[in-house]
This record gives sequence, C-alpha cells and structure tokens, in this order.
Amino acid sequence: MGVYVHFTDEQKYRANNVDLVDFLRRRGEKLIPSGRDKRLESDRSITVRGNEWYDHSAESGGYAIDFVRNFYGLTFPEAVTMLLGGEQGEVYRPASQKKQEPKQPFTLPNPHSDMRRVYAYLVKTRLIDREVVSYFAKAKLLYESCEKSKDGTKEYHNAVFVGYDENGVPRHAHKRGLYTEGTGFKGNVDSCDPAYSFHHVGTSNRLYVFEAPIDLLSYISLHPQDWQEHSYVALCGVSEYAMLKMLELHPHLDHVVLCLDYDEAGIEASEKYQDLLSEKGIPCERELSIHKDWNEDIKANHGLPAIPAEEHPQHFFRDEICMQLTQSMMTVKSNCSADTLSALLIKARSHLHRGQFSEADDCLREMCRLSVAAAAKEYRQMDHSRDLSTVQSRLHNSFRTYENRGHLKTRLDLLESDIMSLRGFERVVTASEKEKLAECYEHIAAHGLKGAILLEKHQQKMEQNQGMKMSM
Repeated sequence: MGVYVHFTDEQKYRANNVDLVDFLRRRGEKLIPSGRDKRLESDRSITVRGNEWYDHSAESGGYAIDFVRNFYGLTFPEAVTMLLGGEQGEVYRPASQKKQEPKQPFTLPNPHSDMRRVYAYLVKTRLIDREVVSYFAKAKLLYESCEKSKDGTKEYHNAVFVGYDENGVPRHAHKRGLYTEGTGFKGNVDSCDPAYSFHHVGTSNRLYVFEAPIDLLSYISLHPQDWQEHSYVALCGVSEYAMLKMLELHPHLDHVVLCLDYDEAGIEASEKYQDLLSEKGIPCERELSIHKDWNEDIKANHGLPAIPAEEHPQHFFRDEICMQLTQSMMTVKSNCSADTLSALLIKARSHLHRGQFSEADDCLREMCRLSVAAAAKEYRQMDHSRDLSTVQSRLHNSFRTYENRGHLKTRLDLLESDIMSLRGFERVVTASEKEKLAECYEHIAAHGLKGAILLEKHQQKMEQNQGMKMSM
C-alpha cells in the first residue's frame, strides 16, 4: 500500500538483535543441532546462532532483519514489525552479546610449480575447452595451489579462480578440489571480498552471470564465437554482490543475462535478481541450460550421463492452483467482505489444527478466488484497464518462489493483517481509494496463493514420508 513506517534506531537495534533460535522455534520452525549452530529442517543450507545466520548454498548471511526479509520474503518495515512482536505484543529474547573475533587479512593460497592437475581436471574431466582454460591461466585468473595439511603430512591441490578489483589487486579466490573421486571440495578463501569474484570484462553491453567458475568456463566452451567481447562473472554462490559491482564499475554493461543453475536454488536466485535489476531499470533475461547446469550440457554433448534440469516444485503448485482458479471464476460470488475472508481464515486455521489439510487448502483457495473477483470488480467500476483476466495473470506472474520460503503460520499471519486492513475501506469514494482497495484484494489473493502452495508442499512431504515408512 506504500505506507511509510518509521522505526527509531533503538527499535531497529532491538529487532536486529533478536535471538533467531528463539524466534524460529516460536514460529514453529524445527531446528537441528549443527555443532555450535542450529540448522533449519525446512532449509538445511541455513544455520543460525544468536542473532546471526548464514546460507551455505548462497554463501551469504547477516543478522536478524536481513534473515526475516530473505527467508519470509518481507519488506524492511514488515521484518522489523515481525521481530518486534507486531500487534500481538510477543517479545523475542535478545541474542547474547559476543566478542567479535578479528578478521584475518585475505591472502591467495600458495601456488604450485605447474598447472598439470588443473588442466587434467578442467579439460579431461570437466571437458572444458583447453584454449578457454589457457586464456584465464595466462591472465593470472586461474592457477593451481599446493597447500599443506595442518600437521604437514599431506598436500592438497586446488584450482584457484582469482578475482581482482579495479586496481588489479587480488580480492577474491574460489578453490575447487582437483580429485575426481567423491564430492570435490569447493569454497571461497577466508576474508575474500564477495564483490570481486572471478570475472572477465569485455567491450559489449552484455553481462553473463553464473553461479560457479566452472559454469562460466563451460558456457564459453559451448558458445565460443567472439566470447571475449562479452563480460562474465561467477558469483561463487548465489549472492548478488559481484554482479552489482560489475554493473557499478563498468557503466557500458546495461543488459544482464542470468545463466544460473536450472534447479530449485538457481530458479529462486534468478527470480530475485530479475526483480532486483528491474527495480534498477536494467534489462535482464534468463538463459537456461538444457540440463542442470552448463557443464552437464557439455557432458551430454559428449554422450556422458548428465544430471537433468529440475523445475521448481512451487511452480507446479502455482500453475495448478491458478488453472483451477481460472476454471472456477464463473461460479464465484462478486461480494467479498473482510468478514467473509476472516471467517474463511478462521476455518482454515481450525482445519489445520485438526490435521484436515485438504479442507484448509479449500479455504485458502476460496479466499484467493473471492479476492481476485473482488479486485477485478473494483477495477471494472473505475473503468480501469485491469479486467478479470489481467488480475488473474498478475497473480500468476507476480508469484516469486524466493518470497515463499517460510512457515505456513507466518503466511496466515500476513493474510490476517491484510484482511484487517480491508476494514479501513468501508467508505470508499475516490478513484484513488478504489484502486488501493483493489490492490489490497490482490495482496490477499497473493498471500492466499502462497499459503495454499505451502500447504500443498506440506501434504506432499507427508505423503512422501508415509511412502518411505511403508517401503521399509
């Protein structure tokens, strides 16, 4: 609704200092011990300790406010409000203060005398073009390291992908193990700057964005024609810092091509970056590999087994729910009030409490249908160009998987908050007020859709667990 919410510095401090373990447990999230940290059962790549969190798949983290914004897909005011307990007045325990450990300076790993293992691994095992490997090696963007174990009895060899800043100073290094058996080691060197990861700057206006250096090299191997004219960056995870730094330092780059993995994490990151770039007015498109990533495409081209692409499961649920919504719109009553929606929400919560998930799902879908019809009615009465079909399309196309990673309870709380805001539109007169009312209905429909999808995910997980028990 575009309402400005002011928080004092003291409020923002308290929100950012909330103990995430306490916060998540109270919201119904199950946590698993992981050393000194706790790991989320619903997303095991994320660990929390005190008011800090880290997403190991995205190689990014921070404090409580950023966690709530990322995990629950909320705005800054919504995240602060939730952490401060909102209207329920619930107070979350602050994290205990800890002494900050001094950060060690960034240093590149010790180089080996040659690159024999790097060439063998990248060219023979990963099937990357030798000339591409040689280009980056000659540019000192790639080399082989030789590092001793702590007891000095073993040597570890890694391919090191180096990222330089605008002054030619190494600021980032990503290591990839060169052993072909088992799961190879990969990770960023301690204290490196994520804004300066492995990259190449060309003269054209296009920036190609990848998750890992091997994805980048594989794409170039598959698309060798005039490749040096374009710019490329490997995020070395799925955090956006390096992409944004490239755009900042090189103004001629004004068109981004997202080439992230064709899997759940890659799809979520791509949606997030598309929205981020759209807000900045930067044209953006996605280019998808046929298989899971660009190196898997190379394998397939050589007749080797390749890991298939993976669609996002939430997209399947979204498409099914929106299709059912379209087919059932003719039977929906046009009158939709806060009381009607509130009664459906109460029914949904009651069904969930009894374990009646299908009935709760029906309530959420009905809320979605009623809200879409009500939004279309308001637009029609003010001769707005958004008809019923447009409202349905906006619901489908505005859904973002990265905004729907939280617990169902949180989604229902947000749904309740939007329904409460409907009561402020009892006497709508002006066109501006009617448009805000229509948008409020669209917000309710969006939360209803997200809630139904989370419920479908929960039911699917229960069915899978039941199948596993029966097969034992």
